[in-house]
Amino acid sequence: MNQCLRFFLFGLFLLVYSVTICGNLLIITLVSTIKNLHTPMYFFISQLSISDILLTTTIVPNLLHILLNNGGTITFTNCISQFYFFCTSEVFECFLLTVMSYDRYVAICNPLHYYSIMTNAWCMKLGITCWLLGFSATFIDTQMTLKLQFCGPNIIDHFFCDLVPLLEIACSDTYTVHLGVSLLGIPAVILPTIIIIMSYVKIISVILSISSITGRQKAFSTCSSHLIVVSIFYCTLFSVYVVPTKGQSSTISGQTWLLNKIVSLLYTVFTPLINPIIYSLRNKDIKKIVLPYILMTYHQMNI
Repeated sequence: MNQCLRFFLFGLFLLVYSVTICGNLLIITLVSTIKNLHTPMYFFISQLSISDILLTTTIVPNLLHILLNNGGTITFTNCISQFYFFCTSEVFECFLLTVMSYDRYVAICNPLHYYSIMTNAWCMKLGITCWLLGFSATFIDTQMTLKLQFCGPNIIDHFFCDLVPLLEIACSDTYTVHLGVSLLGIPAVILPTIIIIMSYVKIISVILSISSITGRQKAFSTCSSHLIVVSIFYCTLFSVYVVPTKGQSSTISGQTWLLNKIVSLLYTVFTPLINPIIYSLRNKDIKKIVLPYILMTYHQMNI
C-alpha cells in the first residue's frame, strides 16, 4: 500500500477512534449522572456504548499498528483474544438490540404499564443476561476454534482475527466449527432478528392506528433511532456472514472478499462512531443536556 495512503488512513482511523471513545464515554457519563436520563431506554443506550467501546478498542489499535508498519504480526493468544472480545461484543449487541426493541414495544403498545414492567431491577437483569449470553456463546465458539490445527503459512488476509479468515488458514477439518457456529447462530442471531421484526410489526400497527398525525410522529420518533441502529447493524452483519460466496469464480470471490473486508471495516470501526451520533442528534433529551453539560465541564476545568 502506498505510504501516503497508509498515513492518511492512519490519521483517519485514529481520529475516528478518538471521537468514538469520547462520544460513547460522554453518553455513559450523561446517563449515569443526569437524573432525567435514569430511564430504561437510556440505560440500554449506555450499555450499547460500553459494547461499542469494547468493539472499537479490540479492533482499531491493532489496525493502526498494521497501517503504521505496512503490516504486522500478532501472537496466537492475542489473535484468539481479539476474536473472543470481538464476537462477545457482536453477540451482546444482538441480544441488547432485541431487549431495546422489547422496551420500545412496551413503551408504545402498553404505555400505561411501562414503568411497572420496565423496572430498574428488571432492566439490570436484562442487561446482565445480555452480557452473560454474549460471553457464554462466544466462549463456546472460541473453544471450537482452538481445537483447529494451524500448520501452514499463518497469514491472515484481514485486518483483524475474524472467524472466516481463521478458518481459511486452518489445516484441519472445519466442519465441526461451521456446524457449531450455525447452531449458535440460531439463538444468537436468528431468534433475536425474528423477535425484533415481530416487535416492530406490532409497533408499526399501533402507530398507524393513532388518529392524529402529531401522535403518530411522536410515537415513531421514540423508536426511530433504535430502528436505524438495528438496520445498520443487521445489514452489515448479514452481508458479511450470511450472504453466500461459495460457488463463484475466483475473480468474483476475490472481489466479494474485498467487499466483505470493507463492510467489516464499517461495522467494526465506523458503526461504534455512528451509534452515539444517531442517539444524540435524533434525541431531544440528550441534545438539551449535552451542550450545557459540556459548557459546565469546560468551565469547571478552567476554574
